[in-house]
Amino acid sequence: MNYQDTIEYLYNSVPMFQQVGGAAYKEGLENTLRLDEHFGHPHRSYRTIHVAGTNGKGSCSHTLAAILQEAGYRVGLYTSPHLTDFRERIRINGQPIPQEYVIRFVEKERNFFEPLHPSFFELTTALAFRYFADEAVDVAVVEVGLGGRLDCTNIIRPDLCVITNISLDHVQFLGHTLAEIAREKAGIIKAGVPAVIGETTPETRPVFQERADGLQAPIYFAEENGREDYPGIEYELKGIYQQKNMRTVLTALPLLKEMGYRIDEQCVRSGFAHVCELTGLMGRWQKLQERPTLICDTGHNVGGIACIVEQLKQQPCRQLHIVFGMVNDKDIRGVLALLPKEAAYYFTQASVRRALPAEELRHLAEAQGLAGEAYPDVPSAVRAAQQKSLPEDFIFVGGSSFIVADLLTHRDALNLH
Repeated sequence: MNYQDTIEYLYNSVPMFQQVGGAAYKEGLENTLRLDEHFGHPHRSYRTIHVAGTNGKGSCSHTLAAILQEAGYRVGLYTSPHLTDFRERIRINGQPIPQEYVIRFVEKERNFFEPLHPSFFELTTALAFRYFADEAVDVAVVEVGLGGRLDCTNIIRPDLCVITNISLDHVQFLGHTLAEIAREKAGIIKAGVPAVIGETTPETRPVFQERADGLQAPIYFAEENGREDYPGIEYELKGIYQQKNMRTVLTALPLLKEMGYRIDEQCVRSGFAHVCELTGLMGRWQKLQERPTLICDTGHNVGGIACIVEQLKQQPCRQLHIVFGMVNDKDIRGVLALLPKEAAYYFTQASVRRALPAEELRHLAEAQGLAGEAYPDVPSAVRAAQQKSLPEDFIFVGGSSFIVADLLTHRDALNLH
């Protein structure tokens, strides 16, 4: 098998949430525990930091990894989904897992895991944990895939738990109220392990407090933490929502220092200032073109889109153009209700099976007073926006991680950099 064969095998032989959604979701940790035992409990050989939340967990995970890298640690980083290459999910000091390791893992272990019928994420998590152990990382920053309590990353005993925030997403699995979703995400809090909560609501705060109290886990609310430790700190990630993520990370750092992590001020400042370069993070209010400005962002639920819309209001431009697509298991009407009425829309669909057809999205958007045309794929929608834009205009591309993934995959053909 070559790398492409191996990736196709992974995508097609085990259910992949990125492609099919709910059919790939497996409740319970039975497979995860069997895989973990088979591979010798690899996560026990290095320190870990566990990050959950509805929005912001990817940015916080990458930023923590960047700071620890700058502090001289060998840092594993496990995140999802990927945008252009599967290997983005599993990195050490910013470098993706080698193709050869992925090929060898699947060839060597498929006779064991095929009878288990693991999900794509169960198998990928086992691969990541084994790789980090083989490569002797000092610490791994591990992002939860979905929820927390029953997520297959939840077999680790981390030094620190971080939960960024709670909003309504994946309600079919996690619950239909903020309190229910918070309860699932609070499931990563472990006995005696400090927990940082980035953002709360009156519904969610008591859930976190009760869980932490029951496990005698120290709990810290980032909303109560100022940023006076690092005056004038610069964050490479420019979305306005990143200020909340910055506060969450800054609340976590003193706790890590108390545990013996060597993190000085220069490492912190450098990690924040160079997070994309250090970790390979993409798709967070990422600028790909000037005159007209073109920005993409992976925000994809009501909470994420609300922040993006606030930032769009702050952009000085002659005309706002929005290239937009969603997947079919989100609160589509809730998101569309937030979008600015005055923008010109280019409705499209990503190249995944979960994508909502562009024409259907256009029809739903029309009912919300949003005017635009439908395009069969992301490149054609972006080209149309580019052709209709003047240099003083602003183009936003988003609505789904997969829309951004398709944009970045075709960036050369679209003359984006």
